[in-house]
Amino acid sequence: MKRLLFAALSAGLLASQGAAAQSTRDSIQGVWHVVEAVIPGPAARTIAFAERPNLTIITARHYSRVEVQAGGPRPILADVAKASADELRAVWGPFVSEAGTYEVTPGGLVTMRPIASKNPAVMGPGVFITYSYKLDGTTLSLTQQRNQNGPFANPFTLKLVRVE
Repeated sequence: MKRLLFAALSAGLLASQGAAAQSTRDSIQGVWHVVEAVIPGPAARTIAFAERPNLTIITARHYSRVEVQAGGPRPILADVAKASADELRAVWGPFVSEAGTYEVTPGGLVTMRPIASKNPAVMGPGVFITYSYKLDGTTLSLTQQRNQNGPFANPFTLKLVRVE
């Protein structure tokens, strides 16, 4: 779930390698907001992200995303230096951040390679995630395909809307 965005992220995509010359409205370059995640499989569910703070920025070759994966407001710590481990987890655990590069390949696939992440296990040499994508006006859909460990058994789909 933490990988979810944006394991989107989620998600730096261009309609083609030459998309830098395209209108940003016809490519995935821009600023996006995740509004929904559809998770299939035995514990299938749909998560509405509309009220969850998140932002994904996609440039010609790089992406960056931040997201709060909490169902409500996070607590505000009176004194971080005196906070317990449980208090710190409640505040920082649901926060996700990631930035890196991406490349688009034929067939509507994009491969993201995180350079920096709050979670060190999802960054570095050899780490990647590939999504299929569909751009429909101001809506971008991303569906997990595979990562460095192989194909996803139950790939989730993210629905994002263009902010700018």
